[in-house]
Parts: sequence; C-alpha cells; structure tokens
Amino acid sequence: MKIIVCGAGEVGSSIAAYLAAEGGNITVIDQDASLVRQVAENLDVTAVIGHASHPDVLERAGIADADMIIAVTYSDEVNMVACEIAHSLFKVPTKIARIRSQVYLQPVWGDLFTTRGIPIDVVISPEVEVARAVKRRIETPGATEVISLADDKVRLVGVRCTADTPISATPLRQLTSLFPDLKIVVVGIKRGERVIIPRADDEMYDGDDVYFVVASDQCQRALATFGHEEEATRRVVILGGGNIGLFVAEQLERDHPEINTKIIEFDRARAEFLAQTLKSTTVLHGDAMDPGILSEAGVHDAKTVVALTHQDETNILASLLAKRKGAERVITLLNKSGYNSLVGSLGVDVIVNPRSVTVSRILQHVRRGRIHAVHTVQDDFGELIEAEAMQTSGLVGKPLRELNLPSGTRIGAVIRKGQVIVPRGTSIVETGDRIVLFAAKSAVKQVEKLFSVRLEYF
Repeated sequence: MKIIVCGAGEVGSSIAAYLAAEGGNITVIDQDASLVRQVAENLDVTAVIGHASHPDVLERAGIADADMIIAVTYSDEVNMVACEIAHSLFKVPTKIARIRSQVYLQPVWGDLFTTRGIPIDVVISPEVEVARAVKRRIETPGATEVISLADDKVRLVGVRCTADTPISATPLRQLTSLFPDLKIVVVGIKRGERVIIPRADDEMYDGDDVYFVVASDQCQRALATFGHEEEATRRVVILGGGNIGLFVAEQLERDHPEINTKIIEFDRARAEFLAQTLKSTTVLHGDAMDPGILSEAGVHDAKTVVALTHQDETNILASLLAKRKGAERVITLLNKSGYNSLVGSLGVDVIVNPRSVTVSRILQHVRRGRIHAVHTVQDDFGELIEAEAMQTSGLVGKPLRELNLPSGTRIGAVIRKGQVIVPRGTSIVETGDRIVLFAAKSAVKQVEKLFSVRLEYF
C-alpha cells in the first residue's frame, strides 16, 4: 500500500514509523526541513520538503498512484486542501484528515466533509478522541487503560500489579478454576521493557502492567480480582479548561450528573466562557500549580484529578501537587512519550497520550479488509484489533488450538450474535464472529499479512 503522510510532527512521524516498520511504501511531506531530515534519517520512508497542500509538492511525493493520503499537519486548512487536491486532481481512493477546530465539526455543517463539499473520507478530531479516552478512565477506577470493543460487549483493561495484588504469582491457568464464570483473558504483560504474550503457566508479578480482555458487564468484577474495589468516582477536578477539559466536563454532565465536577482555568476570558457554556460544572479561575487554588477546588477530597493543560510539565507538576494534597488518583495528559517512565515512578496513576489515541484511530482505516477497530497499546507494546471472520477465512471451522497464529498474538474474545465467548483451545470460530485479537508490535506485520492474504481476515 502506498501512503502519503502530510505532516512530520508527533502524529505524522508516529504513523509513518508504524507503517514503514510493516513494509509500507510511505512518503512524508513537511515544510520544516529539520523535521523532514529527522524523519528521513530515522525511518525507512521517502521524505519531501514542501507545502503539503501544493499540487506540485504532492505530485513530487508520488500521489498520482497513492492508495491513501493521511493529512495530519498542524493546520486544519492545509489538511483539508491537501485532501481536496488528492481527490480532485489525483483520484486518491482514501483521504484521512485531522481536524482540530470544533467549528468545522458542528452538526450544522454536517455536509461539509462529503463528496458534495470537501471530500474527506475520515475526519479525526484528536481532542474529542482524547476526551473520550479520559472519560473511560474516570469511569473505571483502578484501570490504567480502558478500550471498548464490539459495541462495548468487551473491553481491554490495563492494570498495574503490586505486591498486594491477590492473584500475583498465580499461574494464569488457575484463573479459570478460581473464577470459572468470569469471562476474562490476559492478553499481554509488560515487564520493564519486555513484552510478554502470556501462556497458561505464566504468572504476574509486582510492577507488571497487565492487559486483559473481559466482558464489559464483568469489568468491575475483573478489576476486583486484581484488588481494585474502589468506589465509583463522585468528585472530579479538571486542571485546564481547553477543548479537552471542556469536552470531558460536558460528557460527565451528560452521562454522569451525579459526579461533582470542577475545572481550574488560568485564562480569565476562557474561564468565563466555560462558566457560560457548562451547566453544572464549577469553574475556578486560577493557576493549577497554586496550592491555594487546588485547596479551594477540593483536590484533597477528589476521587480523581485530571491534568489537561497544554503543557506536559505543568500537567506533571500539578498532578504531583494534587497527589501530595491528598487526591486519590491522578490522570495526566502527556504529549511527549519520553516522560512516561519518569512520571510513573513519581506516582502518576494514569497517563493519556494524545498521539497514541490519534494513531489508533488512523490505523483503524489503514488496516485492510473487515477491520472494525484498531487500538495501539502504549507506543512500543502492540495493537488490539477487532475484526470479522469471513466465510473464506482459515479461522472458520477449526479449533483454536489448531490455528497456526503467528508468535506474539493472542485471541482475547470471540463475539457471536452479541454473546461473548471466552476462547479456549476447543473453541471453533464461525463465519461472522467478531474476533478481538492482541498482537505484539513485532507481530503486527506478520498478522496482517497472514490474515489479509491467506485468510482474508482483514
């Protein structure tokens, strides 16, 4: 597949890295020569310096025979024009654009991104996607990662094992006998820098990041087996009232009116706008790193504090201050993945990376065939894939133990006619089943090749 990526920033370079590692024919365009040089030196891609919305630059990048354009520059307008030119002049089949400004996404302009308007096949709003990811973590105390799949029939949940985890040092095969009616499959363990696709005899230890797939209606029970029986969140303090903070507050007002939500915003004009826009959320004007304003917001009584300012450093320091003042749990927005290992050791409970969230949405449309969802799990861990088993698939009609799946993969759930089936060695996949599959990053290319070519899975 030949793909043109417009923009060599955090998201563009990450997308290019993922696709290049899988052998894709990738060209990256950016007008910043230093970013282009960095991409060219570090990735197996073609790099072009130029304005991504100029026809001659796109032509020089090889768009004439491209299968897809992914426009993720910092300018919404450049992204839109690049997709328009790709469609009108070069007949590119698939066009994906990142659109940040919410003005373009208002329902009143619902016909804007269509063939009658600006021909963009997939519009991605990072701020909306991040807000949804934050909300899922607020709703699930004890979880470091929560991803909904198969119309929320199942979820991937991440937890951190500690010395107090009840099932620590227990062979995974014993989970079935200990909890026979619990629909849960541990699909991945991250131990330090190691990625482990667990087998039945593997055990979980203190410090492990564990990822499991579970039926959604058993999510809280599954968390309890890991020692997480926290009460539902009743008080939330949001640090930063930008678009993400606003979206999170709006979603909490809509779906969880029982939650007492407060926002601290530094800019007075923005704080006044938030106060006029939100219905029941309390808005405080002040600095999120001011101990006085944190006390006024009641972080010492808050179940969850969410740091969503535009600065990673502010988010980190404000989160640590909130923890010191007694906040039970902090969720921190970090754009730079290099901070992840640092803040975990400092006591930050949950990290949300906008780049990872955006990359996941884009990959969903890059993967071939009957793909319903793709989610990256940490930057270097792997992908969670939800796809449909086709009639011609080699998955169909065989016990799972007889399938020759690539090393580094594990099936987490089978969903058949709305019912969740825990995959066992004797389980047989039927046509139309939804399969939730985890693949380590090293196995993704092999998995996609296997399923798209031989099994027509994707």
